[in-house]
Amino acid sequence: MSSTARPLSHSDLLQLKRWNTPTIYNGWEQITKHNPGTDAFNIEETRDFMPQMGPMVGYAVTLVIEPSNATHRQTNPHAGEEFRRYIASMPGPKIIVVQDLDKPRVLGSAWGEVSANMFRALGCVGTITDGAIRDLDEMTNAGFKALARRLCVGHAHVHPVRWGCEVEVFGRTVQPDDLIHADKHGFMVIPPEDQPKLLEAARFMDANECATVIPAARGGAGCSTDELLATLEASITQFSSNVKKQFARQGEW
Repeated sequence: MSSTARPLSHSDLLQLKRWNTPTIYNGWEQITKHNPGTDAFNIEETRDFMPQMGPMVGYAVTLVIEPSNATHRQTNPHAGEEFRRYIASMPGPKIIVVQDLDKPRVLGSAWGEVSANMFRALGCVGTITDGAIRDLDEMTNAGFKALARRLCVGHAHVHPVRWGCEVEVFGRTVQPDDLIHADKHGFMVIPPEDQPKLLEAARFMDANECATVIPAARGGAGCSTDELLATLEASITQFSSNVKKQFARQGEW
């Protein structure tokens, strides 16, 4: 997707941050032609090391590293500067998505206090890396959110191998400029064609839950079991009817 033709405004992105990633998924599955079971979110387990920062939303900028291999710095000593210029040239907000070729081993981290502050200054809001991070408190203080496989102590031979390319992290393929929504549950990669209607769909699904099933479940104090079950069934039926009317689609609920 061309970065000059993004369908969402900055205001839209700020509003998407108001919901957690599962809520965004609930809206997305109503508007997409992709398979919600296989084409949406990370397949492998990841960990949000700054859950207190809430969700992050941004466009992917990509990087491949191999901390165990010292030859990359010798082969292209200017790769670090070139990668930073690539990052600076892309419009934000940006999430740096890093594929670590050493996985499942973790031999070094691309992220720490210095890199977090540096890339925050270049318009990046965080990272998703299938390797490691370090300097957790300092990264948090920089306002740079991270989803990663684990923590580690050192950086080893971290040096950009390639960037601006397709990467695979936690079982999910990510292209440069893909829209990402991420929080403590994991992350979603949202296709360009699904982005224009995403915010409206997420809003509707959240409001629909709050107007039907959730109040029915919480308002059952003093009811008999049969009365409660009848109320829940009626609320589920209403929830499903609202979805079908809104999105004009059939589905199992």
